[in-house]
Amino acid sequence: MFSIKQPNQIVIGKGSAHNFQYPNNSLLITSKGAKSRGWIKYLDVDESVTIYDQVENNPSMDTVKKILKEFSNLNFSCIIGLGGGSCLDVAKYLGYELKKHKILIPTTFGSGSEVTRISVLKINGKKKSFHSDDLIANVAIEDTYFLKNMPREIFNNSVIDSCAQATEAYDSKNSNPYTKFLCKTAFEKLERGIFNNDNESIVLGSLYTGLGFGNSSTTLGHALSYVFSNEGISHGHALAHTTTIAHKFNNSIFTKRFLEIVKKLNFQPIRLKQNFNEAAELILLDKKHLDNNPKTVRKNDIINLLKQLNESDGVSDL
Repeated sequence: MFSIKQPNQIVIGKGSAHNFQYPNNSLLITSKGAKSRGWIKYLDVDESVTIYDQVENNPSMDTVKKILKEFSNLNFSCIIGLGGGSCLDVAKYLGYELKKHKILIPTTFGSGSEVTRISVLKINGKKKSFHSDDLIANVAIEDTYFLKNMPREIFNNSVIDSCAQATEAYDSKNSNPYTKFLCKTAFEKLERGIFNNDNESIVLGSLYTGLGFGNSSTTLGHALSYVFSNEGISHGHALAHTTTIAHKFNNSIFTKRFLEIVKKLNFQPIRLKQNFNEAAELILLDKKHLDNNPKTVRKNDIINLLKQLNESDGVSDL
């Protein structure tokens, strides 16, 4: 037996974020570039909506606490999250803390955060995943408008994140027939979108990924990636390599196709500065990912994988 958790409402289509009727007296959580890119103007929110546009990449719990303190005297009707996974994760956690209605609008289509029960925030400089049904959005809005003029680096990092989530979640011990169907369909959509410049396929692929992995789990590739992210390598860039090597370790059915996408997006090699033994000890603590990996992962396996990543001149060498 399995159960599926997802937002009450998912609105899909070009213009959907512009045409949606947002509640008055809401708090809109986004990043610095939202105004200059025209995103807030595009939403056409009411003047009563308060805008906080200072969310950083890979946000910390301190950011959430700062926002709660800054607006402690205001009683918002709703939390609106606009942006990539960082903005959405902050908005979700705020909605959870304040027990408010949550509307999430992704602009990067990589994290799937708008439809999951997960929020990732840093505590003491280390990423931590929070899991709760109360983090699930009430409404998720998927609009291809936000792919227009997206910088190539952001696109590449976002779409490889989605590919990694879909393929790892398909292989996960925690998967079920529903999530396997969604993840396989998601990867096919993403693959088509990447190789054919099809934005609609990218948006749908990202949505299906979020619904799939959000009801399953990611695995070894994500567990390996965080030690690289802690050293400043972007999450997607790290996953391009860590999920590639994890798929080979797990004998995944997606190994070859995932590798072709990484080559297409031309990700550069990554290097870990941290001592391999210390990094492996930290990775072993990530039970949520490793316990659901299709193969048992031991400390020596992790050290060997990290060595291979550091010695590689690119994914073709992995």
